[in-house]
Amino acid sequence: MPAAGSTRTIWIIALTAVISLAAGLGLSRMIVSPAEAAADAEPPEAGPITVPVEERVLANDVVLRGDAIYEDPAEVTIEAGDLGGPAVVTGQVPEVGATIDAGEVLLEITGRPVILLEGDLPVYRTLRAGVSGPDVAQLKGALRGLGIEVGDGDVYDSSTANGVAALYAAVGYPAPTAGEEAELALDSARDSVTAAEQAVADARRELASSSTGTLHSERVRLQADVNSAQHRLDAARAACDRPTEEQPCDPGAVIDAQGAYDVAIAAREEGQAGPDTSASQGMVDAAVRSLAQAQEDLAAAQRDVITPLPASEVVYLAAAPRRVDAVSVQRGATVSGSVMSVSGATLQIEGSVGKADAALIEEGTEATITLPGGEDVTGTVVSVGVAAKSTGSSGGEDGGSGGDSGAAAANRERVVIEPGELTEEQRSELQGSNVRITIGVSSTGGEVLAVPIAALTAGPGGEARVELVVAGQEETVLVEVETGLAAGGFVAVTPIGGELAAGDRVVVGQTQGEAWEPEEGGGADEEDGEDEEEDADAEEATEDEAEG
Repeated sequence: MPAAGSTRTIWIIALTAVISLAAGLGLSRMIVSPAEAAADAEPPEAGPITVPVEERVLANDVVLRGDAIYEDPAEVTIEAGDLGGPAVVTGQVPEVGATIDAGEVLLEITGRPVILLEGDLPVYRTLRAGVSGPDVAQLKGALRGLGIEVGDGDVYDSSTANGVAALYAAVGYPAPTAGEEAELALDSARDSVTAAEQAVADARRELASSSTGTLHSERVRLQADVNSAQHRLDAARAACDRPTEEQPCDPGAVIDAQGAYDVAIAAREEGQAGPDTSASQGMVDAAVRSLAQAQEDLAAAQRDVITPLPASEVVYLAAAPRRVDAVSVQRGATVSGSVMSVSGATLQIEGSVGKADAALIEEGTEATITLPGGEDVTGTVVSVGVAAKSTGSSGGEDGGSGGDSGAAAANRERVVIEPGELTEEQRSELQGSNVRITIGVSSTGGEVLAVPIAALTAGPGGEARVELVVAGQEETVLVEVETGLAAGGFVAVTPIGGELAAGDRVVVGQTQGEAWEPEEGGGADEEDGEDEEEDADAEEATEDEAEG
């Protein structure tokens, strides 16, 4: 038993010694002598700071912010005053996001369509036969825009009515009618024309009958009466001229014979003269006048029943197609106020930039639109150069006022970007948002040799140079280069009379310490101060070239 206890004690002592030794070694590594601390504090050995030559695409961008909106928003109201009852929505309620073009149905009220047409004037009356005005001219223009020919002018005539009927046929609804009262008036006018035509026919028959004159036999008889009266008169006169006992003179007989003769002569003259048709002709003239009036009344009645355009069945908006942004009615509801909100079907983003940036942007340039969720979509610049509004989004990423004052707006120009194909989710996310837009205004179009702008120095003649570190050696050589586009701190370079390739290292600066002395015949300029000024000049010149 004592031997076992001694063994444990020995092991404990040994373990303690090992732990103490390890701790001592660890602490010794953490202790720094004054000499070591002084050595560590000395500056690093002097030498160049180099970076590799790269192959990369260089591009300059104009970045701005813009508001995504559908152009020309409008509230749609229905002129329901002539319905004669409640304006109940019975169908054709559009979905939000639907697009409605000119000549299509916006909504159905009391079983009748409300058709969208293009025009600046709102509806203010029902259009019927014979009315005229700017609203009729607008209707004709809208119908012509749909390919329906209705003629010119500002009068609602039969050609206009036929055009309206064609419009209703196109949307699949029966054309409106003038109403029962107008139909009854038309029937009455037709009856009046029929009666007037019959009266004219009767009067003309009467006139023809009275114009035939005396028959030939009657004229012969009248002449015979004259001859007989002449004979009796001659006999009575002869008796008085040569009276005898058998035939004494009878003056009374002469007078009677003369009278009979005169009557016979008058009767013959009457028989030979034409009949008096003035009364019959007057009846004919009156009947013709009555017929003309009846025909005018019929024409008016026919005009009154041509297809009208009720005020409640059309809505004019300045341009189409239109996108439905919100719907405030549903099937079965009674219309009161606006029924829906619409806007232009084209989603656009409007922002503004300074005039200098605007000069760099061209219509048709591709743009990148960053959605609120961070996703990028493409777009196209559709207009640039219009004066910016006095209020609106900031034209840059620096959070400027963006035209909060007239003076600021005068120095800015509006840029309009139209997004490309969008999903409905992207469209909903974009609408009404203020988004970031990036427009590339210059680019190398592909990968080019590029170095940091700080790598450029200027030679005695103003030429641009880079200081190339010779591979595997400590010496450097100056390589003259032609500079290109500068962007993002880099500049495109092309060697002139020398070699320069991707991966080569060029000097961009010096570490602290004694001046770096390049090998004679090919190094940095001897006067470092002059080099620094030339570097700055070269960088500034390159940036100016890029901006140009």
